Amino acid sequence: MANLDLKGENGAQGSSYLYKYGTTPNTRTVVSQKLRVLTPAYGQNRRNQVGVLASISFSNSRSVEPVRGIGFGDQVAELVPSVTEPPTASLSRTMLYLSNIWQAMGYAAGVDGPVRSLAHHRWPFDIEQQLVFSTLVDYDLDVANVGLNGSGAQNGIDQIKFNDGGVGPKPQTIGGEHADNAGHSAMITFFEACWLTSYSNSFEKDTGIVMEESEAMISDVHDGQSVYGEFMATGNDPSIGQVGSERYSNITI
Repeated sequence: MANLDLKGENGAQGSSYLYKYGTTPNTRTVVSQKLRVLTPAYGQNRRNQVGVLASISFSNSRSVEPVRGIGFGDQVAELVPSVTEPPTASLSRTMLYLSNIWQAMGYAAGVDGPVRSLAHHRWPFDIEQQLVFSTLVDYDLDVANVGLNGSGAQNGIDQIKFNDGGVGPKPQTIGGEHADNAGHSAMITFFEACWLTSYSNSFEKDTGIVMEESEAMISDVHDGQSVYGEFMATGNDPSIGQVGSERYSNITI
């Protein structure tokens, strides 16, 4: 019998009732219900949305060192950024008998294989984050119920179709008509070449649900489309007339 909790269908990692979709509120404020997290589940050749994910968080940091000069008082001449530390991710997921967090990240664990320890992980994996816009916001962008297929400066915005290429029930537009291209805009972020660095779970007598906690280190973060380099437009550049810091520009803020 097929493992319904780890059988990709309609863009999700599973096809059991645990992976049924519901509605989400339409607000300008970002809500967690609209975040889609996709990883390459074991045995599947595409990234699918992770189910029963309780929480996920990403963090990135770098040190900034002050430059000072003797005889000029207590004054910072310049702040110099150091190299960026590798980004990290923290994930919390409900453990399923037929799908644990390792299987959800692409490893042959649980009922699918022998992986029981971090020492058994031999290949990295990617995480795709889709921050799906509400219909209210898509309406402001003149792409309500369709979604924006970004280009140029909006490379990181993509159209997310919810009928998954015609598989399953088709969504409806405002007028009530079925539409093959119905969808939303989504801001895409790729966390590339991740390695799990910690894993834990606990069984407690007073708690029914067993949660799995893990952390990962990330090699690179990008939008999947832009070409990153020295002359990439990133904002606050006074050489092209943008308002950044008075220290580096003749522009008065």
